[in-house]
Amino acid sequence: MKTIVVIPARGGSKRLPFKNLLALDGIPLIAHSIRYAIEQSEIDDVYVSTDDVEIKRVAMSYGAKVIDRPKALSGDLEPTISALQHVLNQLGDDTIHTVVLLQPTNPLRPKTLFKDMYSQFKAKHCASVFSVSRNHDKLGKIVDNQFLPFNYTPGQRSQDLEPLYFENGLLYITDVNAINAGEIMTKDALPFIVSHPYAKVDIDTQEDFDYAEFLINRYSSEE
Repeated sequence: MKTIVVIPARGGSKRLPFKNLLALDGIPLIAHSIRYAIEQSEIDDVYVSTDDVEIKRVAMSYGAKVIDRPKALSGDLEPTISALQHVLNQLGDDTIHTVVLLQPTNPLRPKTLFKDMYSQFKAKHCASVFSVSRNHDKLGKIVDNQFLPFNYTPGQRSQDLEPLYFENGLLYITDVNAINAGEIMTKDALPFIVSHPYAKVDIDTQEDFDYAEFLINRYSSEE
């Protein structure tokens, strides 16, 4: 049974134009996820789903296969699940068992992240696993111009906060049946904790991009 990677990469980007093609550490942003996927021995095929001719060209030049995504599935409000389902429908391959989602806007991942998550996915026999990181901020709401603490009491030390976690977007692994049913993260999804600074990179603005470049320079020698 096959395990495939799908990298959804639309051509449109309003806040940071052409971001999937911007050079990060000397190669296009999308190439980081393609290279990461190709390095994994457990992966059978790597697909990029895109509506953009130049992204298609770049993706193929780095060794990915490309599924042309219709404009109807490429809008700003279109959910990621529709791109994954479209890829599966186009392939029509009943031997695909597992779908790995890599988002090009999360280009930096700890080297062993996939192998560690994939082993848990197999060992726990769960329908999906996704990466999370702990949030250490003191959070609250503003209601009627008043700040209402959410996860702490005033004066409480940050190190004493109840642990809260956020979905960092680095990596998702899902059973194909769940994808076909419309889910990337199932109800029994296993959260996999990542503490690396890479987990804070999700490129949507120039500031995000600059931060990613800083982290590459800081941690590349350790990878």
